[in-house]
Amino acid sequence: MKEKVIFVGASGFVGTRLIETANAEFDIKNLDKQGSHFYPDITVNGDVREQSSLDSHFLGQQTVVLLAAEHRDDVSPTSLYYDVNVQGTRNVLAAMDKNGVKNIIFTSSVAVYGLNKKNPDENHPIDPFNHYGKSKWQAEEVLRAWHSEEPEERSLTIIRPTVIFGERNRGNVYNLLKQIASGKFAMVGAGNNYKSMAYVGNIVEFIKYKLHNVEKGYQVYNYVDKPDLNMNQLVSEVEKSLSKKIPSVHLPYAVGMLGGFCFDILSKVTGKKYSISSVRVKKFCATTQFDASKVHACGFVAPYTLSQGLDRTLQYEFVSAKKDNITFVSE
Repeated sequence: MKEKVIFVGASGFVGTRLIETANAEFDIKNLDKQGSHFYPDITVNGDVREQSSLDSHFLGQQTVVLLAAEHRDDVSPTSLYYDVNVQGTRNVLAAMDKNGVKNIIFTSSVAVYGLNKKNPDENHPIDPFNHYGKSKWQAEEVLRAWHSEEPEERSLTIIRPTVIFGERNRGNVYNLLKQIASGKFAMVGAGNNYKSMAYVGNIVEFIKYKLHNVEKGYQVYNYVDKPDLNMNQLVSEVEKSLSKKIPSVHLPYAVGMLGGFCFDILSKVTGKKYSISSVRVKKFCATTQFDASKVHACGFVAPYTLSQGLDRTLQYEFVSAKKDNITFVSE
């Protein structure tokens, strides 16, 4: 008999790849407020904000993987971050308690550490700079309180991924890769700032690894594919993968931020969302490196190197013919 696992919020980018990765090894149910393009047969409707839509679906489940989150930079109203990420977590835990489910894997974020920290590990002080990071930290606190009520019986694994990229994703990394690949790319700053990244094919394998190795207690892991690349090295990776020379244009940081503020104003005036904003320029120029020694020392072996993940993504998005146009929007 396969272990029964319920994925909450797995109709999106990471969840779809996770189902693809784990479907043959687990009896999976996907609960999401949105339908699944690829796995409608195992998907049921439910919203983490509505307790009544959750409870009955947790009956007989052994482990929960909580992926559901509000995560874009431009969510409005900002209360949605807390309604979904914090209260939604409380509701999931209540549904688990009503059905005797003791194990949960929760995807948090390195956003809990804040910007421009010096390679924080899992014990680094918490200092989120936006509502997403604040709400993820509050959700973690709710989970830790839940675990502490029955620490000998419950299993809690918190995974804090860095920015995740991969095939079919439409987020900040895709937008960056697209700009670089098009040759219409201007580097803001010197390009020496490092970026920790995670390939979706690796993060889902780690979640599956933890599903196979559920143990009572509490564990928290940063997830990053190492070694980190700086922005100039990332451009070189794109050049190598696509066999093309990318023009090198550098803009001063002040000019880049000014452009970001202009797009902020334009967005407010028109009501439209743009790929450029002051927050995204600030994040682009920040050094975002995170220590992932713990995850890579726990027995898990990532199936792809970071270079391989970038190459697979670039080839799929900009070289190979596509069978469909299904994509997933994230940060």
